[in-house]
Amino acid sequence: MSTISTVEATATAAHTNGAEPGLPGANTVSTRPGPSTLSVHGGEARDKAFHSITTPIVQASTYTFRDTAALVEYMEERMFWDEPQRDEYGRYGNPTVRAVEARLAALENGDDALLTPSGMSAITGTLLVFLSAGSHLVCTIDCYRRTRDFIQTILTRYGVEATIVPAADLQAIEDAIQPNTRLIFSESPTNPFMRCLDLEGLADIGRRHGVRTAIDSTFATPLNLRPLDYGIDLVIHSVTKYLAGHNDVMAGAVIGNGGLTTALRQMHGILGSVIDPQTAYLVGRGLKTLGLRIERQNSNGLAVAHYLEAHPRVRRVWYPGLTSHPDHAIAAAQLRGFGGVVSFEIEGDGEQTGRFIDGLQIPYIGPSLGGVESLVEQVQIVSYYDADPEKLDALGVSPSLVRLACGVEDAADIIADLEQALGRVGTEGS
Repeated sequence: MSTISTVEATATAAHTNGAEPGLPGANTVSTRPGPSTLSVHGGEARDKAFHSITTPIVQASTYTFRDTAALVEYMEERMFWDEPQRDEYGRYGNPTVRAVEARLAALENGDDALLTPSGMSAITGTLLVFLSAGSHLVCTIDCYRRTRDFIQTILTRYGVEATIVPAADLQAIEDAIQPNTRLIFSESPTNPFMRCLDLEGLADIGRRHGVRTAIDSTFATPLNLRPLDYGIDLVIHSVTKYLAGHNDVMAGAVIGNGGLTTALRQMHGILGSVIDPQTAYLVGRGLKTLGLRIERQNSNGLAVAHYLEAHPRVRRVWYPGLTSHPDHAIAAAQLRGFGGVVSFEIEGDGEQTGRFIDGLQIPYIGPSLGGVESLVEQVQIVSYYDADPEKLDALGVSPSLVRLACGVEDAADIIADLEQALGRVGTEGS
């Protein structure tokens, strides 16, 4: 039996026995396993090739058949099930990749997951599948800049209309829906201000208007939020960030229910945007420590946010775990943890902000987040260096806006580092 068949058979047997699908070897479990357990075991076969404890890297581009009858059986199964039950060619699937996809689906409480080479390929593939010429999309203004660039500069070339609405505003989203609206797309929490959408309310809007909903939940991870549980149709991740967790791979993922990922898988197979098995293996390895890492990063983020909010040289802090955040009530109701990203404005101009960042000794200056190492950026330079001032004002991005993505270092050390660097604000020299 192939690896993917073993995974599916195990999940089916567990489901039959009343256990959570995706947790192999569970014959008596009647409740959903915890997220850390799913991060380690979800979707994996109990017995793996060569008796390995880890899913092996299957480095193959072609998969062979015993005889013509086996090939015909495969073709018939593929036609009947839509999704292949084994692999034929590397562009359409790989056992290592599928094992990690099964674990991601289990983590998000979804039917299926698709791994892609990057977070952006997950987003662009989703938009290309569910939108076509003459259709309309609703998107929030605080989505990742490159997502908005794709929507406003690429999709419009192919006759797709888009309405960009204010952040976390359900009424604005509903008001923007048109007869040809096919998709509502947003992030939650958003970048860089960590705005949080009422996902249950958003899903209700989508159902009432017959519009699919998709949420980029990269900042939350399945450990803090599962959008599918609130009725959202598709959840997207930049796996590069928290899920892989070590700043050493690039990948994306789309998870959904009811066969929605089938069309995505077919599209990615045609476009050739597939992830290689070694990268998938690293993602799977990273997922096994997700619970430990997120627990520490949630704790670090909250401690840093409280410290910064009380500092006299910090003008404002955006962190959903603070009561001062505009969406704190929604975040407290939906999130199991508030994440490791803290955005804040310091007193002073862009030059003083640069001095503060250069004075930090623990975080590296870099444009990502979610890894074990803390990263820091001056948002205007990293994400909006070429933007005109009017656009920056509309987005609320000032030269003094800093985004700190906490790693798994000791919170006391991060705070001490912030303290000494904030001492540089308003001073000349060094």
